[in-house]
Amino acid sequence: MILIADGGSTKTDWRLIKEGREYKQVQTSGFNPYLIGSDEIEAILWKELQPFIDNSAVSVIYYYGAGCSTPVKNMLVEAAFEKVFPNAAINVSHDLLAASHALCGDEEGIAAILGTGSNSCFYDGKNITEGIFSLGYFFGDEGSGAYLGKQLLTAFLHKELPDDIKNKFLEKYTMSLESILDAVYTKPAPSRFLASFSKFINDNRDHPYIYNLIAQAFRAFYKYQVCCYSKHKEVPVHFVGSVAYHYKDILTTIGLEFGIKTGKFIQAPIDGLVDYHHENK
Repeated sequence: MILIADGGSTKTDWRLIKEGREYKQVQTSGFNPYLIGSDEIEAILWKELQPFIDNSAVSVIYYYGAGCSTPVKNMLVEAAFEKVFPNAAINVSHDLLAASHALCGDEEGIAAILGTGSNSCFYDGKNITEGIFSLGYFFGDEGSGAYLGKQLLTAFLHKELPDDIKNKFLEKYTMSLESILDAVYTKPAPSRFLASFSKFINDNRDHPYIYNLIAQAFRAFYKYQVCCYSKHKEVPVHFVGSVAYHYKDILTTIGLEFGIKTGKFIQAPIDGLVDYHHENK
């Protein structure tokens, strides 16, 4: 049996392939090797994945994950998989490769991820030929759910939110300076905490202040993660991820400001990955 996974910082979609056909779908918590260690990843696999599949029968794993961008981080993830899947050949790749396969197929283009975090690359139809190094939620992740949440919380803490938005925020969340700083600086998965406010932002997107917050976040994304590619005005920019999917109208509008043509918007690349590995087995 073959196990294919699209892993983000918030959730991971798994597909089990048996005799060439999709056999089972499972969704678990996500993990990022920049944020948690191998033992914690292993614990997630045992608790949330293994009860639903026969781990001893899995022969090959294709895992595409957020944060799997260096040999050291990939080895950390592989170590966790080896303990849970003792009979499997394990392949760990970056989530950008998953996005490229699912979005671009055999055509050249820019593949962009906008979910809890953000990233992009230039894909020539076969390989990723250009990319940027993700700076994470603290220094980068422009346009992502974590970035949007950080901008909202910063405005709240600086008392810059309009009264009507501030009142809605306080009605929905019980927040204090201490609880926010604790969640960001001391508790696990700070990017996931920040991204949890994306729904509130989307629900209030028609408010001029919130719309401007979103627009500025996407301008930063295009500036730092798309305009860096020499052919960014010549090829389409395709998007994957929950933020991209729910904000595709604004992303398209802001893209036009930069002379950028947007292409596909998909929420998750997992189905495209299943097709890709079926065709390239």
